[in-house]
Amino acid sequence: MQKEAPNEHCHDRKNEIHLSFASVDEVHAGLDEAVSTLIEAAAEDGRCGILVTRREPGSYTVALDESVPFGQTREVLAA
Repeated sequence: MQKEAPNEHCHDRKNEIHLSFASVDEVHAGLDEAVSTLIEAAAEDGRCGILVTRREPGSYTVALDESVPFGQTREVLAA
């Protein structure tokens, strides 16, 4: 798994983690870890929820997103 560190601000949509997985066995644990990391940032901000986006097989972005209500996590597939 490759992971980039989260950025700082929800309102700028920069607070995100990009993940790439070589094996399907890594996906669940990797996404859980990324969501847990951003839960702390979301609690500090108090305005954003967490959006998990599957970009392509094995590639995900986990980000704070103002379109997701605070306290919620949503999953989407990129078109």
